[in-house]
Amino acid sequence: MKQEEKKTIHAAIGGALLFLLIQIFHSSLNQAYDWDMLSAFYLIAGCCNVAFAFSIFTQGWLFFSNRLSKGRLYTAALFLGVSIFDFIHTLGFVGVPFISSYISSGESLWILTFSRLASSIGILVIFSKEDIPVTITDKIRIFRKAFVLILAALAVVAFGHTLFPQLMSQLVLESLKRIMDMLVLFIYLIAVAIIVYPGKGEKSASLLIIIRSLIFFVFGQVFFMNPAANNDIDYLIGMICSGIAYYLLLQGVYRLTIEEPFQEYQAIESQINYLAFHDDLTGLPNRRRLMQRVEEMIVAGEKDRSKGFSALIIMNINHFKNINDSLGHFAGDRMLQTVSERINSEARRNEELFSMGADEFAFLMTERSSLEGSMIRARELLRLFELPIELDSGEYHITLSLGMSIFPGDGETAEQLIQNADTAVHNAKDQGVEIRRYVPAMQMKAKERLKLENDMRRALERNEFYLVYQPQVHLDTEEIVGMEALLRWDHPKRGLISPSEFIPIAEESGLIVSIGEWVLKTACLQNKMWQNAGYQPICVSINLSMRQFLQPNLAGKIGTILSDIGLEACYVDLEITESMTLDKETAFDQLQRLKELGVFISIDDFGTGYSSLHYLKNMPIDRLKIDRSFVQEVMEDSNDAAIVSTITSMAHHLKLKVTAEGVENKDQLQFLRQQRCHEAQGFLFSKPIQALEFEKSFLKMLRLEIHS
Repeated sequence: MKQEEKKTIHAAIGGALLFLLIQIFHSSLNQAYDWDMLSAFYLIAGCCNVAFAFSIFTQGWLFFSNRLSKGRLYTAALFLGVSIFDFIHTLGFVGVPFISSYISSGESLWILTFSRLASSIGILVIFSKEDIPVTITDKIRIFRKAFVLILAALAVVAFGHTLFPQLMSQLVLESLKRIMDMLVLFIYLIAVAIIVYPGKGEKSASLLIIIRSLIFFVFGQVFFMNPAANNDIDYLIGMICSGIAYYLLLQGVYRLTIEEPFQEYQAIESQINYLAFHDDLTGLPNRRRLMQRVEEMIVAGEKDRSKGFSALIIMNINHFKNINDSLGHFAGDRMLQTVSERINSEARRNEELFSMGADEFAFLMTERSSLEGSMIRARELLRLFELPIELDSGEYHITLSLGMSIFPGDGETAEQLIQNADTAVHNAKDQGVEIRRYVPAMQMKAKERLKLENDMRRALERNEFYLVYQPQVHLDTEEIVGMEALLRWDHPKRGLISPSEFIPIAEESGLIVSIGEWVLKTACLQNKMWQNAGYQPICVSINLSMRQFLQPNLAGKIGTILSDIGLEACYVDLEITESMTLDKETAFDQLQRLKELGVFISIDDFGTGYSSLHYLKNMPIDRLKIDRSFVQEVMEDSNDAAIVSTITSMAHHLKLKVTAEGVENKDQLQFLRQQRCHEAQGFLFSKPIQALEFEKSFLKMLRLEIHS
């Protein structure tokens, strides 16, 4: 920033010195050129000015339509007119044959004065007001007005040169022009003062560039006003100063209205990614990041089998609850930090430490030469805690239990490897040993899993699946504005089976496609039945699985379902996850086809994937749903509170709705209201309930309120 300030000061000093030098050597310079040379250089300088001014217009009109702002559009509209009148002035001043028959050299100077007056007033008004984002509709409206004003001004140019001399004497006209030139200079100086003054704090680089632009506008105007100027070098120097001013303004407006906002969004993206993938207490990568790293390790291992074995160790501090209860949570937190620092300081190449939350850590070792080497390394980690840990209240000896899973062999996915290592560490604690490697006997449920998959294939035919609905509440009005349809399975022998148990099996087996289609039909049919019963229409949210989303004919299927049922698309909200947008081109095409139906699109569990602003700014998305894992600890965990606050702020900037999931108490609700979250759902309002109970508890009450 200091460098930009120096450039601004140097520009002011350099311009002043240039003016003084020109005046000192004015006579010599006038003798050194002829009119043909001056007009040639003037034409070149004028065309450069027109090009820069027109570039300011095209930058505002054509580029980055998703990041429009009022200041940017008004600046573009202003300099569209300025470029036109500067072009007319240049051609008239140098005496281009066709133009000179309509506009004399003297009249072209009037056009220049009006152009400078318009630009000075426009810059003053635009940059003295706070810039706000606008929509495509505002863009069309602003440029429609600008087009009308430009046509009116062109009419004045076309007929004014014959009208004004009849109304005023030549002497009066010359006096009026001098007054207008002084007014232009005065307005430029006011614009500089207004931009420099507010706050008297450090200015952004873009504002400093705009200030330099105004400085060159001032010097250009001074040269145009110079009493000694009479078709001489002053006009040429003034035009060159104006060209520099246009170029700097082009730079400044781009940085102020496009580059800096985009950098802010990038900073928000980086902040979200850091908060979502790191533990607030220890600063270590968290479970979400571990999942990604293990997935990367698996992919690398499958491509190159020569990398050897990879081992994942889950570490658990024994009797940590006793430490927390006896010494307090502050001491417990300090112990966790010390444990993480001690292990992390001993990590070697191809080794990484992660926080799993609470008193668990994960230690990932890639490219180990043998299984025995992995076990030896695990015992070395245990020996790190032969020395006591020092806390403020004294020294304490702790022990760790370790569970290990090996790739390849103990799991084909990141989730399996982590789960198996976690199973092994709990087995170690149960058996009272330090280290256990996962073996299938610990948690082998393959037969049960296969049986569950077979039962699931018959579940649709036997009507064992059913839907429950959870209301979505508008936080300002506390009205029910929507509901989420959730799948449940009532097994004839096992009873209710958790979705977390059967949904992954359905995903892997491909059954999720037919089940998802059933959910979509059932939820839409139920919503239409409620509308036919006279209840106020509300939107139903339906989750799409990855396999569903990747179907090339998904939009056609959904369109057919809505048409057969007779439900309007605006009453359907399709929820996808961030991972579905990793293949950006496929996701964009699919979302475009879905949006053409008229449905709403939401990003579910936002913040738990690798958040990318690419899909937020380019893909047709209507709403972000903050994952319940952030909301649940929002009052206790400053990290989660920061994530929720950042997501809601970003959603407002991008004009997206934001819904919080998992709201369980009034403190969370109050926090979300303070963050201007639009909607929420959770047990505070209602657990997911069946259709009849939802109708009785919410829809009938809503109808009574409407009728009353």
